[in-house]
Amino acid sequence: MHPDGLEPGGPDPAGADPRADVRDALERLLLGGPRRLTRMQVAAAAGMPPERTQRLWRALGFPDVADDDPAFTLSDVGALATLSALIDSGFVDLDTEASIARATAQALSRLADWQTDMLAEVLTRQAEEHGRADAVAAAETLLPLLARTQDYVWRRHLAANVDRLLSSGGPGDRRELAVGFADLVGYTSRSRGMDGRELGAMVEAFEATVAEVIARSHGRVVKTVGDGVLYTAASAVDAVEIGLTLPDVWDDDDRPQLRVGAAHGVVLTRLGDVYSPVVNLASRLCSLARPGTVLVDRALAGHLRGLPQYRVRPMRRVSVRGYDDLQPWLVRRRPPERTDTPLEEMLDEMADEVLATEPDADDAGANPGDG
Repeated sequence: MHPDGLEPGGPDPAGADPRADVRDALERLLLGGPRRLTRMQVAAAAGMPPERTQRLWRALGFPDVADDDPAFTLSDVGALATLSALIDSGFVDLDTEASIARATAQALSRLADWQTDMLAEVLTRQAEEHGRADAVAAAETLLPLLARTQDYVWRRHLAANVDRLLSSGGPGDRRELAVGFADLVGYTSRSRGMDGRELGAMVEAFEATVAEVIARSHGRVVKTVGDGVLYTAASAVDAVEIGLTLPDVWDDDDRPQLRVGAAHGVVLTRLGDVYSPVVNLASRLCSLARPGTVLVDRALAGHLRGLPQYRVRPMRRVSVRGYDDLQPWLVRRRPPERTDTPLEEMLDEMADEVLATEPDADDAGANPGDG
């Protein structure tokens, strides 16, 4: 006899909703037990002020619950105890605990959304065809495998960033990086004519493509937002290789075209995100780029100066939000084994002369107060 009184594949009690039955069992499995504690009881058990537990709960992205709502389990008490241990270790302080909770939640909530979509169909089918016990048993098998996979990927990313972690002088880390934006041209109008499956397939293909290309060229995906991706790279060459490769790899008659903007400069990296006028500049350049092309700022163009594999050409100056007189630079690959024409040589010399001059104030950055 199964502990809950149901044999695998056996009938549910008359009138019971098998999906609700599975949902309750999975919730207990995920939360480490039934919901029996109120917010005030969790705070008391953890030895924390209620307002602090509420601030952390909100930072994790969860809505408020009534003070008398038994929405919590003993696992919530244990989580607060773990946070206290982190603070005692000196790794986290009271001023940054909410920020770390928020950054962790933003990354893991997206992962949870994806995993829910992946598992929902399987678990629902198990419940309907074989009964509640088989669905819960499948979840009991899958969850540890997912947890171990996540732990492995997390450790590998920590190892990949160990130099940055050790050199960081504080909660933020200022570094010189190349920052790139890539987005799909006409995504909104194209997506209106798609059903959910078609749109999901295109988004999945886009994210898979950008992840592979960016990783191959030693870059890092900071975040993807529907029709766009923000990435960073330690070198200007890597950033440009990503920008030139992405439109070619993505190109297909059934897909919207891709465009890229990139800039180079000092960036603050904090809690997995990047902040700087350089980020804004890369975004503006992306919006100016024609489909299938890469525009860069003067600083990044300067890093490419003299490299034989690229052609760098100044474009017409434009005014965009935050930049009164911005000069984009178009980057293309130089065709291999081809002799430059006299005109191309002259254009190269003119570009070198422009890059060799001191940048003016409008090239150097955004207007004061620009966000």
